[in-house]
Amino acid sequence: MYELIFNTATTEKRGAVKRNGKIIEMIVERPEEERIVGNIYKGRVTDVLPGMEAAFVDIGRKKNGYLHKKEIIGYKTLREAEEHKEKRNISEFITEGQEIVVQVAKEEFGDKGARLTENVSLPGKYTVYMPQGQYIGISKRMSSEEIREEWRKAAGSVLTNNEGIIVRTSGETCSKDTVEADIRYLREDWEKALAFSKSQRPPALIYQDAGMIERLLRDYTMDYVERIVIDHIDDVRLIKRLLRFEPKDINKVHHYTGRENVFVREGVEKELHKALQPKVWLRNGGFLMIEKTEALTVIDVNTGRFTGKQELEDTIVKTNVEAASEIAKQLRLRDISGIIVIDFIDMKQEKHKEKVVRALKEALSHDRTTTNVAGMSAFGLVEMTRKKIRRSLEDSLFSRCTVCHGSGRVLSDEASAYELERIIHEYRETEEEALVFELPRRVMGYLHQQGKVLLDDWTKNYPFKLYFIPHENVSGMYCRYIGSEKEAKRRWEDRTGT
Repeated sequence: MYELIFNTATTEKRGAVKRNGKIIEMIVERPEEERIVGNIYKGRVTDVLPGMEAAFVDIGRKKNGYLHKKEIIGYKTLREAEEHKEKRNISEFITEGQEIVVQVAKEEFGDKGARLTENVSLPGKYTVYMPQGQYIGISKRMSSEEIREEWRKAAGSVLTNNEGIIVRTSGETCSKDTVEADIRYLREDWEKALAFSKSQRPPALIYQDAGMIERLLRDYTMDYVERIVIDHIDDVRLIKRLLRFEPKDINKVHHYTGRENVFVREGVEKELHKALQPKVWLRNGGFLMIEKTEALTVIDVNTGRFTGKQELEDTIVKTNVEAASEIAKQLRLRDISGIIVIDFIDMKQEKHKEKVVRALKEALSHDRTTTNVAGMSAFGLVEMTRKKIRRSLEDSLFSRCTVCHGSGRVLSDEASAYELERIIHEYRETEEEALVFELPRRVMGYLHQQGKVLLDDWTKNYPFKLYFIPHENVSGMYCRYIGSEKEAKRRWEDRTGT
C-alpha cells in the first residue's frame, strides 16, 4: 500500500511517496524552478534544419524548443511505408515562420531547449487523451489479457475522428461511463486550449500541466493509497475537491497540525538525508557506491561485510541480486536519469549473470519513468538508461561548493533558506516576542538579496520578531535565543556590532 506525504505549508513544496513504509519517490518544487513538461504552447517555427531532421520553435522561453520530424503530426499520420516516410524532407511538413501548437515532452536542461511534440497528450485520472493520437493503448499492468482486450473494445467506442486514448491501470475497475466522463473532461480542456490559442499571438502558453499534488493523485491508484498526509489546509481542501467523486477516499486525507515538520514526523527527512549519501548499505552487509559524473552515473556493487555461509560464487550472486533491487529503488528515489553504468561483482556462470539482469529488470518494472537495460558484459557491467524528465534530487538540493570546488557537497543557499523557513515554522505557536538565529553568512546574503521575498513573508506570517546573526561556516543554522524582543535585540547588536 502507498502513503502520500505532502509538506506544502512553506515556500518550497515537497512530496514523498511511501510504499509499505519505505520512501520510494521524492518531489521538490520551488517557485523559481518552473516545471514545463506537459505544458502546451502556441509557438512559431524559427528554423527548419533538414540535416538534423528537426525544427526549432520559439515558445517564449530563453532557449527555443526542439521538434524532431517524427514528432510532427503531418509526418506521423502519413500513410506510407516507413522506409519511404523516413526519406521525406522535414520541409515537406513544416516551414519557417509557421504558427504551431506544441507540447513539452522533456524539460530544458543546461544549454538545451525543451523537447517538443505536436502529438499532444492530456493525462487524466483513468486515461490519457490524445486529440490526434489515432491510437488505443491499454496498460500492461492490468490483471489479465482478457480484461485488456475488453477495454480495448470499450475505449474505441468513446473516441471520435482521429482521437487516441490510453486506459491507465487505475481504470481497470472503473465503469465505461467513468472512463467516458474522464475523456469528456480532457476533451473539453483541449478544446478550451485551442479556442484560447486563436486569440493569442505566438509565443504563448495555452495550457499548463497540473501541479505536484494533482500529478501524484493522478498517477497513483486510490485503491492502493492507504492515507494522504498534508500540512497545509488550503491543499487539504484541494485534495478533497479532487476526490469529490470518490467519497470513500476522502477519509484517507489527514490534515497534519503538529508543531514538528511533517517530513520529520513521518520519517521522510531522515530517508532524504540517506538518499543524498554516495554509499548505500545493503541488508546483507554489502554496499553500493553511487557517483555522478558530467556524462553518466556510475554505481559500484561491493560485498562489504557480507561473507555468506556457502561458496564465494553464491555470496556474490546473492549480493548482486539484492543490489539490483536496491539500485532500482535508488534511481527512482534520487530521480537519477540519463546513462547509468552498473559495475556488478564479477560472476563466472552465464546463468548467474542472467539471473541478476532479470532481477534488475523486474525491480525497474515498478518505476513510472521509462528505463532500458542492456545485457551484462563479460566484466560484469550493465549499461542502462532512464528517461530524463526533471532535475535529479541531488541537482535540486545541492550546488557546487566554493570551498571544496566540487570534491564535496553543501546545501545550496536557496535550499538552506527554505530549511530555515521550516525551522522557523515550527515555532509558529510560541508566545515569545522574538527569536535569534545563527546562520551561514552566504545564506544571510541570499536572504537579503534574491530571498528578500521570503524575509517579507516571514515578517507578515509570524507574530514574533526575527534576528539573524551570520557565522563563517559553510553550513549549520541554530536558534540561539527565544524570549523578549529587548533581550533578542541586545544579543543581535552585541554579535553584529550594530
